[in-house]
Amino acid sequence: MPVGFYHLQSEGQSAQGFGDADFIRLRDEDGNVWQGTVDVHGDSSLHYRFRDAKGNSISGFSDDYGVLLRDGRGRTWRGYIC
Repeated sequence: MPVGFYHLQSEGQSAQGFGDADFIRLRDEDGNVWQGTVDVHGDSSLHYRFRDAKGNSISGFSDDYGVLLRDGRGRTWRGYIC
């Protein structure tokens, strides 16, 4: 499980936070808090699911190259874990 600092960007917006084992918490530029989980797949990819207090969701995958997520509005979020 990836543990560390998460940084994601989409169309000029960003979200940052920390993940420890299977729980991740991000905060975007508007102050929304996104809580998420990660599931490990057998092919070494990870599946992420995030939800905020308003019921919005973001989900996607990561591999050795970075994180790629899509939100409910169809925007793509790209980022990394360090």
